[in-house]
Amino acid sequence: MLTTSTTRVLEPQELDSALAVLNRDPVSNAFVAARVQVAGLDPWRLGGEMWGWYSGGRLESLCYAGANLVPICATPEAVRGFAERARRSGRRCSSIVGPADTTAELWSLLEPSWGPAREVRARQPLMVTTSMSADVPPDPRVRRVRKDEMDVIMPACVAMFTEEVGVSPLAGDGGLLYQARVAELVAAGRSFARVENGRVVFKAEIGAATPHACQIQGVWVAPEYRGRGLSETGMAAVLGYALNEIAPVASLYVNDYNTAARAAYRRVGFQEVGAFMSVLF
Repeated sequence: MLTTSTTRVLEPQELDSALAVLNRDPVSNAFVAARVQVAGLDPWRLGGEMWGWYSGGRLESLCYAGANLVPICATPEAVRGFAERARRSGRRCSSIVGPADTTAELWSLLEPSWGPAREVRARQPLMVTTSMSADVPPDPRVRRVRKDEMDVIMPACVAMFTEEVGVSPLAGDGGLLYQARVAELVAAGRSFARVENGRVVFKAEIGAATPHACQIQGVWVAPEYRGRGLSETGMAAVLGYALNEIAPVASLYVNDYNTAARAAYRRVGFQEVGAFMSVLF
């Protein structure tokens, strides 16, 4: 038995212990929990390693190390342990994402060796709801994207990603991984859009889903349709699918400077309950 504090890669047979940590905060941890519930802890299937911080032989904190580096329920001691392991491994991720305070602490330890970052978004409000607002009617034209509509949804997804992240998802591998992720969400019935004349004018996805909570992402309105309230009615429609068919709690996080989006989400029924932070490379 481990009797001292230590960090190591979790083994597949430690799945129950990892899920117990993830379930301490099912809303904040929805992204990683959803992946773990589907793939387990095998790094090949999970798309990365799951690091565990043990104290006195007990698993206390986690850190997902894949395309993103994500601290989970991390104590200050665990953050230091994860930072040391990350420094030794070298940067392999495209971003660090997680609860704002924990992520800020982790980045302060990694910045001397991993910096500079391309962009740091220090505060991204985490918004949550368990019900729909009566003030915003769902857009009846927002529907699930069909599997034969990949050529319709992909341009909107690429435009949203490029606008939000600042780089094109088609760079590097020509967009193969990104297209596979979009196709995965379409196949799962978690991609939604309003399509007019063969073109997407609103879209959003339920990017992560567990029995406890789901996370809405990729909300986008075509530029020439902005200012017409489509983000509100469209989000109300997606929220209806989320709460009625996916999970009892829906969440999202948004950049703090996007005051228009934050106001729109509040009108739909979301409330700010915390904050995330993202470090982009």
